[in-house]
Amino acid sequence: MEGGSKVFVKDLVPSAQTNINTQFILLDKGRPTMEGQNKTCLALVADETAAVHFQLWGEECDAFEPGDIIGLSKGIFSYNRNNLVLRAGKRGSVEKVGEFTMAYVETPNMSEIRWVPDANNSKKYVQEAVISAYSRIFPRLD
Repeated sequence: MEGGSKVFVKDLVPSAQTNINTQFILLDKGRPTMEGQNKTCLALVADETAAVHFQLWGEECDAFEPGDIIGLSKGIFSYNRNNLVLRAGKRGSVEKVGEFTMAYVETPNMSEIRWVPDANNSKKYVQEAVISAYSRIFPRLD
């Protein structure tokens, strides 16, 4: 992965920065929808530390399937239509780096945490409350 060290999913914090390098397994994928001219679909992904909702755009919706291990370079973790999602964004990239053999956990889900601006630094966010320990969009796999 180019441009920096790997971030664990549990360490994601909402930001306008596009600098997240991480790796995760795709657990589940929703049906594609249209956002303007772009096809998008929401996925549930996880690593060994946490899970998160991942927004796939355009060709990415068809390129990845559950069980794929995906590397994300220069990603962004921010709000899209009131949903907190991890995504590649305009400057980032995603690629399949393997399949099936990756340890993961489904909780906590970083997209299910309410974040608020830090009282000491308005450019940073801090966790205020856990909305749900698991994804409310994708049912648990157990």
